[in-house]
Amino acid sequence: MSTGQDAAEALVAAETGARQPTGMAGQLIAGVAVLWSLFQLWYASPLPFVFAHVLPVLNDTEARSIHLAFAVFLAFTSFPALRRSPRNRVPLSDWLFAGAAAFAAAYLFLFNAGLASRPGLPLERDLVTACVGIVLLLEATRRTLGLPLMILALIFLAYVFFGHLAPDLIVWKGASFARGLDHMWLATEGVFGIAIGVSTSFVFLFVLFGALLDRAGAGHYFIQVSFALLGHLKGGPAKAAVLASGMTGLVSGSSIANTVTTGTFTIPLMKRVGFPAEKAGAVEVAASVNGQIMPPVMGAAAFLMVEYVGISYLEVIRHAFLPAIISYVALVYIVHLEALKAGMEGLPRHVASPFVLRMMRSALTLAGFLVIGGGWYFLIPMVQGAFGDAAPYILAAGFGGLYFALLFYASRFPDLPHEDAAAPVLSAPELAEIGRTGLHFVLPIGVLVWSLMVERLSPGLSAFWATVAIGFILLTQKAALAAFRGEADHAAHMREGFNALVAGLELGARNMIGIAVATATAGIIVGAVSLTGVGQVLTELVEFLSGGNVILMLLLVAVLSLVLGMGLPTTANYIVVSALMTGVIVELGAQAGFVFPLIAVHLFVFYFGIMADVTPPVGLASFAAAAISRGDPIRTGVTAFLYSLRTAVLPFLFLFNTKLLLIGIEGPLDLVLTVVGALVAVLVFASATQGFFLVRNRLWETAVLLLVAFTLFRPQYWVDLAQPPFVSVPYVQAAPMLEAAPDGASARFVVSGETLEGDKVTRTISLPLGEQASHTVRLEAAGLTLLQENGKTIVDDVVFDSEAFRAGIDFDWEVLSVEIAQDQANSYLMYLPAGLLLGAVVSVQRRRRKHAVQVEAVL
Repeated sequence: MSTGQDAAEALVAAETGARQPTGMAGQLIAGVAVLWSLFQLWYASPLPFVFAHVLPVLNDTEARSIHLAFAVFLAFTSFPALRRSPRNRVPLSDWLFAGAAAFAAAYLFLFNAGLASRPGLPLERDLVTACVGIVLLLEATRRTLGLPLMILALIFLAYVFFGHLAPDLIVWKGASFARGLDHMWLATEGVFGIAIGVSTSFVFLFVLFGALLDRAGAGHYFIQVSFALLGHLKGGPAKAAVLASGMTGLVSGSSIANTVTTGTFTIPLMKRVGFPAEKAGAVEVAASVNGQIMPPVMGAAAFLMVEYVGISYLEVIRHAFLPAIISYVALVYIVHLEALKAGMEGLPRHVASPFVLRMMRSALTLAGFLVIGGGWYFLIPMVQGAFGDAAPYILAAGFGGLYFALLFYASRFPDLPHEDAAAPVLSAPELAEIGRTGLHFVLPIGVLVWSLMVERLSPGLSAFWATVAIGFILLTQKAALAAFRGEADHAAHMREGFNALVAGLELGARNMIGIAVATATAGIIVGAVSLTGVGQVLTELVEFLSGGNVILMLLLVAVLSLVLGMGLPTTANYIVVSALMTGVIVELGAQAGFVFPLIAVHLFVFYFGIMADVTPPVGLASFAAAAISRGDPIRTGVTAFLYSLRTAVLPFLFLFNTKLLLIGIEGPLDLVLTVVGALVAVLVFASATQGFFLVRNRLWETAVLLLVAFTLFRPQYWVDLAQPPFVSVPYVQAAPMLEAAPDGASARFVVSGETLEGDKVTRTISLPLGEQASHTVRLEAAGLTLLQENGKTIVDDVVFDSEAFRAGIDFDWEVLSVEIAQDQANSYLMYLPAGLLLGAVVSVQRRRRKHAVQVEAVL
């Protein structure tokens, strides 16, 4: 086995637990992991409500407590304390730590009634348990995730208790020992807050679903399909790596795991067709990190955004979809440019098929999927309407029938060859040969998409049904294939399937150890922010450094998000940067007159947080890829960062052009123009940053390409320069316009007042107006009551937790003006000059390329 594979295996071990004890200890750890998976399946399923008369239904706090108890127990038993600690056995000290940590975590479940009866008044044993729990949680964090997150949590804990000793800029009075421990451990503001709640309710099921898919062979199947689709193109293995990483990233919760999962196979192939080690690793890193912005999981951040932003899961997916897609398209194009620059070729086809025949096969395959999908789309509602309560059983039988039909079809062909990254790959596999062997793997993904998008089930329940589907496949596929092929010994194949299912349940739990511990530890940081109000201090610091300039403020937030995200797994990364940075953008943006949608703000900090996995000196994904490619990790990270520039520029653009997040789209034509403009823009931007379009760019051509890309991304900018989008009028004059605004419209208000800290601020906010009515009624529906006093419009009342309250308005603030939208020219008209400039560059470069070809022919 190669050094790269050894390194990859070491990295995978670091993700799931480097200790592999044998005997009773190993069986106990595996049993606890399987039990954790079964508990999570039970908790996510409808079964607790079916058997509520037998077993009590767990509340959120009790479930979070049990979830963390499993995680810390496995953290101490699966991860050694030091490099020299034994790997083949669990020392007695670790058993003691595991038991104590599990008890401290389960304390909120075991003594829930007593704690609920004395909120904010902890007993001495409560405080002792909380203290032990926090210390052991930090140690579990060090073992599973390394030092960065543990150190960050310690800094925030020190600030909670010793804030009075901090510098004047961030000083605060400090919390008592009892108050701090109660807030962090015994209440739901810290460790057992929203973050670990999302881990308990949603994340575990998606991670388990991904583990079972991989165990069933779907991961290897999707990689082979990617190579069959793209392997024969210029730089084909790199393009296939991008596609495979994107498919893996759909359900992956870790960019590092994504890197080593697909990179073990794709990086050696990229090197084989001519990519240098650093570029091969960088492509895999860029693709794997991009997997974290790809819906539906987004490294578990999608579920956290539901809680933090206050919108539905489907809305989060809709807003995040287009930026993720265009970012992946750009990465495929970057790989194509690298292949052109180096004169690379793809892998030869195993069987040379005419282009027309290949297109016909692809069209027939796509048509088959559309027919089957469309059939189910119309059939399922018909069955539900016709059979009522019996419909689920009929649909389950239909699922089973389709599954066994696909298996019967697959049984007529050989299985996929076993994955071996060290073996030479002489040709690109044929899609017709590869695709038919694993069509049944699409079924559980279809169940997931159907449950989320059509049935509108919760993410947790959707993942539960998808996990049940892949579990059934894992249990039966070996035996069914053997039966269809006429092979004997069905019992052995059933045992093999059962063992694979148990191994998948264990692997899913092991994959969750780091994520669960990370969300719990990140809860300490969130709790510290809510207890101390340090977020407001950061706002003031960024405001001072930026001097009120919005672009400079966003650059500072981007850099801070990068720094805060260093060394953190995706989930903890998002929790930390969202807790500290989103308020800064919202507050300072409002003061500068910009009303940024909250989902855009959260996606902004999330994008830059995960960029830390790429960026040296702590780019963990870059180190993982370099271990496989045997390239220089720093050069790999720098190259990956250059490849990721198209991802880094997107957040700045979608903050100001929210149509990229599919916000404010007005009809199908608007959608088409937005999508096409964004796709062309990101390809042009990639050409500019890579210095290569049809031929190598000259400096002026790069500048023109950047201008074209900016115009296509944000055409409204040039229109706003010529025609300001809003005109400010006093509230009294705007009242009739507010009444005449259509249902569902919103209005922008410029307000000024004094914050609780005594600072005088001016903000621009946007409030929904609801249904048509008088201006007072429409504002009251948004939670705002105004009065006229001495010629001024004053805020008389703000309803708690209303739209006005969440916008940051307070009593006695003054409404300075209302901003009324003006009619403007259609921004898409700017596509015309952008197209002309792009055409000019194309024309110049085509002539230069033609001349170069002629010179080469003469020579």
